Amino acid sequence: MTSQSRKKVFMKTVTTTEQLEEFCSYAEKFPYITIDTEFLREKTYYAKLCLVQLALPGKSKNNAILVDPLVDDDFLFDPLFRLFKNKDIVKVFHAGRQDLEIFFNIGKCIPEPLFDTQVAAMVCGFGDQVSYEILAKKVLNVNVDKASRFSDWSRRPLTDPQKQYALGDVTHLRGIFEFLISKIKQNKRDPWIHEEMDILKSSKTYVIEPREAWRRVKFRNRSPEFLSVVRELASFREIYAKNKNIPRTRVFKDDSLLEIASSKPKNLTELQTLRLLTRDARSGPISVGIIDAVSLGENCPKMDLPSVANLEIRAQKNEALLDLLKVLLKSICEEHGVSQKLVASVSDLEEVSRGVPDIPVMKGWRYEIFGKLANQLCNGEISLTAVDRSIKVLKMI
Repeated sequence: MTSQSRKKVFMKTVTTTEQLEEFCSYAEKFPYITIDTEFLREKTYYAKLCLVQLALPGKSKNNAILVDPLVDDDFLFDPLFRLFKNKDIVKVFHAGRQDLEIFFNIGKCIPEPLFDTQVAAMVCGFGDQVSYEILAKKVLNVNVDKASRFSDWSRRPLTDPQKQYALGDVTHLRGIFEFLISKIKQNKRDPWIHEEMDILKSSKTYVIEPREAWRRVKFRNRSPEFLSVVRELASFREIYAKNKNIPRTRVFKDDSLLEIASSKPKNLTELQTLRLLTRDARSGPISVGIIDAVSLGENCPKMDLPSVANLEIRAQKNEALLDLLKVLLKSICEEHGVSQKLVASVSDLEEVSRGVPDIPVMKGWRYEIFGKLANQLCNGEISLTAVDRSIKVLKMI
């Protein structure tokens, strides 16, 4: 790219709400818009949005812009949120969960209709959680320079390489989207994509209820009394981190949480003996919150203890059956040209082998291509065999 053409690209930086309004009005003429963001989150609970990149179909220099919300203190995203609600325009992201969470937290707005090219690539057989760089290379034969990926996007002014990198994240995305949407329609997998997008469009995806935060903690002790303390500690941590806008790990990490839940300290003296706690958690409001959470958990009425439904089932494990399910999954995904990880994770397969009901792999398109066969395999209704060096499913008589 010449310095002259680069200058033209970089001139398209929007810094006011009025400029954004003008672009969004122009965007209403087009069938889709590609979107990306740059943000910082290392030191905060909520991501700090530093830049938004937008691109429309076509090669016009007016069809791709950078939106800088940090220049004007009065900047509002209202015009973009109105565009997000326009159901005639597809909003295209790549691995957009964090981008969508940011927009949801700012404006309680989730774009619709929505298309995520990473999910679409998994549906089209490009592998598990394929990166933007790999898609750009495979689909467009374009090498994406990611040197500016870990820049401090909050510093101003942005450098030319930063701007070029940021804009490339949406301009190449146009060709990737057009390729993938064509392939999906060709393979008649629109319903698959719609199911996956329903997850991204749900506000539940971006809201963590403090009382449910314990479910994200990995634990081995399945005692309801132990889980009650885990629930209260996770709830306190979630509320404290949100209120202070700091990462959960700054309050205390998961290993510390489990240590506290096991030790159940009743006062600050007992709390000081725990070795995994950070210095901040040993005194002040965090230490008080920990002691209170432990007390709440220990004194929880029996009827209010965390649900342990299916935990006895989950405790069962059949490694041989799990291995067979892995073979079936690999065979089915190769046959359909779809990512294994999109269909079922290892933990999903473990739950299938244990007979746990009501899991994603037993619903929708996943059930149609894999879940039904997985159930039949577990129940002895089908078997697997090798024919001409490939796996085949045999029905049992």
